[in-house]
Amino acid sequence: MSNWTRICDYEAMLPERGVCALVGGEQVAVFRTHDGTLHALGNRDPFSGAYVLSRGIVGTRKGEPTVASPLHKQVFSLVSGRCLDEEAVSVPVYPVRVADGAVEVGA
Repeated sequence: MSNWTRICDYEAMLPERGVCALVGGEQVAVFRTHDGTLHALGNRDPFSGAYVLSRGIVGTRKGEPTVASPLHKQVFSLVSGRCLDEEAVSVPVYPVRVADGAVEVGA
């Protein structure tokens, strides 16, 4: 992928916390899990329509890293974007990497 957007320094991201960034005109929620892995999802909660997933609660369900919406608490996989409470619902997943110490998200 050649279209990468720099978000922030990797070390500036706190484990188990999300940040929001504008990538290709879309709000993207970027998370760093406790093991240092990065994940990027669409920031829009499909149940409320609010752009809040970056403020969600990071956790796991059956070993899968997740984020729970801060509004209605639906849980989304950080890997697939699928809602684990209503499987017909999902949010977009974006490629994410570390390059020269910076977190970058692909559009």
